[in-house]
Amino acid sequence: MIDDSIQRATVQQLYSQAQAAFTLLRELKAEPRKETLDVSESRVVATRAALKTAQDELDKQRASYGLNPKTVSRDALDGAANAVTTAKANLDVAIKQRDLTKAGAWIYDIDNQERQYNATYKSYLSASALLSKYTLRAPRDGIALAVSPTVGSFVSTQGVYDSYTQGMAPVLVLGSAEEHLNVRCYVDEILVPRLPDPSTIKAQMSVRGSTVKIKLDFVRLQPTLSPKIELSDQRLEQVDVKVLPVIFRLEKPTNLRLYPGQLVDVFIGQ
Repeated sequence: MIDDSIQRATVQQLYSQAQAAFTLLRELKAEPRKETLDVSESRVVATRAALKTAQDELDKQRASYGLNPKTVSRDALDGAANAVTTAKANLDVAIKQRDLTKAGAWIYDIDNQERQYNATYKSYLSASALLSKYTLRAPRDGIALAVSPTVGSFVSTQGVYDSYTQGMAPVLVLGSAEEHLNVRCYVDEILVPRLPDPSTIKAQMSVRGSTVKIKLDFVRLQPTLSPKIELSDQRLEQVDVKVLPVIFRLEKPTNLRLYPGQLVDVFIGQ
């Protein structure tokens, strides 16, 4: 595992934001709320009652003014008429506000909130996918041949710095647990024309410092040539010669111990 404390906190934050956006989306879709609608209905009833009160007062003053104009002043009559007009306007506003509440959330607000939720949720999924890469998992069962970094080492997408080769090395090197090994041969381009037909290739491997000869089985060859690389396996160390990779397989011998990465000599014939 690579230290994932910052990325894990980021995932949790985006998850909370996505949940908040989803809750708001549900709230918009659930409108109108019954309690809010009840308040709007009560406001309509109250303003309708206020209009009736203002209208009754105006009718009384008009009746009194009709019997005796001296009993009611002109200003009081005009004030009662203005009160009725104001009450009618208040009732109209209350009715429209109730209808607006009853209609629920605007479809454009719902669409906008749904898009915000989807965007936030996808950001959460992206952050979760990146978090999963902080744990290195082998695609199959095998043997860990090498672990390059130590606890606390800096690891990047290019791997870990190798002080021996002064380049980037893989974080982990996994090997197969099977009973055979593969040998990769690099044939100089000058010798490529002398290679036998793949169906008739025979090869023999010798290990430096040993007299043991091991028969090899042809597997495949890479159909393209690549620049020759020095033993440090650094892609910057290239020479003019190109080579053709040829892959062989061998059964692990019982009288000789072999290790992945070991340098051997291979003779190829027919």
